[in-house]
Amino acid sequence: MFAVVETSGKQYRVEPGATITVDRVQAEEGSTITLDRVLLVGGDSVKIGAPTLAGAKVTAKVVGHKLGDKVITFKYRRRHRSRRRVGFRASLTQLHIVSIDA
Repeated sequence: MFAVVETSGKQYRVEPGATITVDRVQAEEGSTITLDRVLLVGGDSVKIGAPTLAGAKVTAKVVGHKLGDKVITFKYRRRHRSRRRVGFRASLTQLHIVSIDA
């Protein structure tokens, strides 16, 4: 069984036992959260929401928080001695999918 869930404006395909990395979720490490925006549940029969499935939820455990890889943005304007270098690291959360209830 698998499901497609939406969190932070992004969609993820999840299965029980899988670990996914999403944008930072305000929850303590080791706590359990519920993802209510389930768009699709698949397996033997497929259920598609319009846009979400009523009553469907995905339960996940927060494994930990971390920072993503550094992304460097470099802007350069020739003949003006103008340079700008900015680094960015996204705040991420790792989730371990416990169950899918449809």
